[in-house]
Amino acid sequence: MIDKASDSGGFPIVIFTDGACSGNPGPGGFGTIVATPDGQVYELGGGFDPTTNNKMELMGAIAGLESLKGAPGVVHLYTDSTYVIRGITQWIFAWRTRGWKTAEGADVTNRDLWERLFAAVMARKSLGKIEWKYVRGHTGVAGNERCDEIAVGFSKRQSVRLYKGALLAYGIAIHDIPEDKGLPEIKPKQEKKAAAHSYLSLVDGVVKRHRTWPECESRVKGRSGARFKKAVSAADEASILKAWGVSL
Repeated sequence: MIDKASDSGGFPIVIFTDGACSGNPGPGGFGTIVATPDGQVYELGGGFDPTTNNKMELMGAIAGLESLKGAPGVVHLYTDSTYVIRGITQWIFAWRTRGWKTAEGADVTNRDLWERLFAAVMARKSLGKIEWKYVRGHTGVAGNERCDEIAVGFSKRQSVRLYKGALLAYGIAIHDIPEDKGLPEIKPKQEKKAAAHSYLSLVDGVVKRHRTWPECESRVKGRSGARFKKAVSAADEASILKAWGVSL
């Protein structure tokens, strides 16, 4: 259920957001739900073409925060986008310091939307804290599922009926929220395997050089005592041959 906002003495404004895109880039849409402490709910959404999934995830958060205008209160914003959460809570400060450049010196993708989101966050600085909360998508969380439905509907150019009215008549358990488990860990980037210069095989004392692995594999497969190895350069090839005590 909804957490009580301890620093405001009341309940927080709850925002759910999601984005969808077909083709990436392609036609896309976003969906947002805002539930206020006075028992009101309203939905927001829109479609764009062409766009990307990340743009739509950003638009969902932007639309929700901008819709609050000057309303005071702590905000709990739920999204399944680690890109949005890490971007606004971690990466954006370094981007701004570097003149909107990445650590590699490239232009930050979606800078216009990041600047808009940052402005929306700064506009609420004196009104109440924003807590960015990760919720895994497509796991039955009612708010996330409804935002996905809105986003997909707009991405497909369907007629989407957006609700605005009392929470009691909403019919979606917006405050049934799972325990906060934090962001999933960033998976380390896998090092790109070096391209093969050649493949070497040694069968019955005879060494051969192959252009492809299937050629090498067909020679050594099922042969007792056979040896094989990938060489990534001419020098590497010479080193392997020397270790084997053979030459081509």
